[in-house]
Amino acid sequence: MEAYMTNGTLEFIKKLIDKHPGIDFYLMNSGGNALAYYENNNENVFESGRAYDVLLNNGTIQEKGFVVMNNITVTEDGRTVFEDRFKQRSSTIDSSPGFQAFRLLRPQSGNKYVVLTQWASVEDFNNWKNSDAFKKQHQNGGETKPPAYFADKPYITSYNMVEPE
Repeated sequence: MEAYMTNGTLEFIKKLIDKHPGIDFYLMNSGGNALAYYENNNENVFESGRAYDVLLNNGTIQEKGFVVMNNITVTEDGRTVFEDRFKQRSSTIDSSPGFQAFRLLRPQSGNKYVVLTQWASVEDFNNWKNSDAFKKQHQNGGETKPPAYFADKPYITSYNMVEPE
């Protein structure tokens, strides 16, 4: 499966969605920045969007909720190690209250992976982030510095889902 996303103003994104009625878009908003996201095995309809291969897929993305994207730039020679670590880790995220969906997205161009999680609410995400399960999963083997295969410091973007009109 593939995933596609693009950013713009809410008005721009809504026009883009209207232009492609056969695609099930998920619309997200964060302040003045909107994002359109969809999954399938078709062509990318975005002129300046981003395309990803969905490596790990858990849960179903909902029209309501809170989305957190961890953007991780990985070195070219570290991609295999990074992907294997995700595939090997045991996760309890899917049993966390409020969990809706998880995606590990590998970029088809560039080296910025996206770890997407969707939650029923901001509170559900914060409860998971403050849980012992989260701390255990993100302890990084006791190291304080990021793994050598990180090309840059990861950063988080978050969005609230915008329900279709």
